[in-house]
Amino acid sequence: MRLLHTADWHLGKTLEGRSRLPEQKEFLEELMVIADEENVDAILMAGDVFDTVNPPAAAETLFYDAAVKLTSRGERPLIIISGNHDNPERLSASRPLAQTNGITIIGFPTTDPIEVTVRNGQKLTIAALPYPSESRLNECLTASQEEEALQLAYDDRVKKLFSDLTEAGSEEAVHIAMSHIYVAGSRESDSERPIQVGGAYTVSANSLPEQAQYVALGHLHRPQTITRASALARYSGSPLAYSFSEANQSKSVTIVDVEPEGLAHINEIPIQSGKPLVRWIADQGIDQVYTWLEEGKDADAWIDLEIHLNDTLSIEEIHRLRSQHDGFIHIRPVFAKKDQQKEVSNANLPIEELFKRFYERQTDGAEPEQDLVQLFLELTQSDDDE
Repeated sequence: MRLLHTADWHLGKTLEGRSRLPEQKEFLEELMVIADEENVDAILMAGDVFDTVNPPAAAETLFYDAAVKLTSRGERPLIIISGNHDNPERLSASRPLAQTNGITIIGFPTTDPIEVTVRNGQKLTIAALPYPSESRLNECLTASQEEEALQLAYDDRVKKLFSDLTEAGSEEAVHIAMSHIYVAGSRESDSERPIQVGGAYTVSANSLPEQAQYVALGHLHRPQTITRASALARYSGSPLAYSFSEANQSKSVTIVDVEPEGLAHINEIPIQSGKPLVRWIADQGIDQVYTWLEEGKDADAWIDLEIHLNDTLSIEEIHRLRSQHDGFIHIRPVFAKKDQQKEVSNANLPIEELFKRFYERQTDGAEPEQDLVQLFLELTQSDDDE
């Protein structure tokens, strides 16, 4: 049996107000091609279909259209669980209609495993555990307010849920577990951290079900295999880079080959869709940035620009940069540190010099333009005249 593991689509997510829907549509089209070319028997989507509990209509339309196509009109099962960014009720509201198209959606944690039959007649049993917060479990895990106590209680509860989900099963079926959780020791990115309150909502690697032949995980955006788990467990990662902490990070989906009672084998399939997120550090000033623009560097990318300057960057200069490349997300000036001088009493300094020193402190080292200094002097002179 061949499975495709994906997660963390975050449909509708923006980057500082910039829409990513065109890139997400491109990814979903690429995912359909991969599913067909790899001849997968079922698709596992391990949570965070959407980026918010109230996604834009365009994101929902994109999801429904892609979900039906991914199943080849019901021939290839698609199993979806909710993540911490999803509204479990809203996500599973289409469940009756989805089931007629070979789509299984699980919004809230349950003790019932999912059983599906794939195209070759083989059975697939999935211990599916959507994001198991206290509110979605509808229970208080501990009366203690201590983080350590809550972490232990949460870990025990998740381990018990997995145990219940994998307690029984046919030897003739392939057994998979799937969840949207944070496994302690995994590597994070900035765009996924809100799942945690301190370190309370974490699960130890040895709490993952050893009865599962493969554990398909969602939540962390970096593709990675959990090395300390008793079963083969893996985060497929997000299909696009969603924060600059993921700059230059390779994105992929995971193909899983597994037979009943056999060992699972995995293979990463790189994702080509989406714009890369890159960081530019222009330590030689603004002329260096214009040189890069003329060279066409990272022409189709989102850019976090750090530019080293002696003077402030005018609004006109910022507009000029953005007009030459619409991918600039952040433009952050860094001013050169001046040599520390001996403290001089301010009492005998001219007001012009006092203003310059104040401006430099407020802007972390920038020098005010002469027009600004002149305006300040005119304003102070006006006050004196009055």
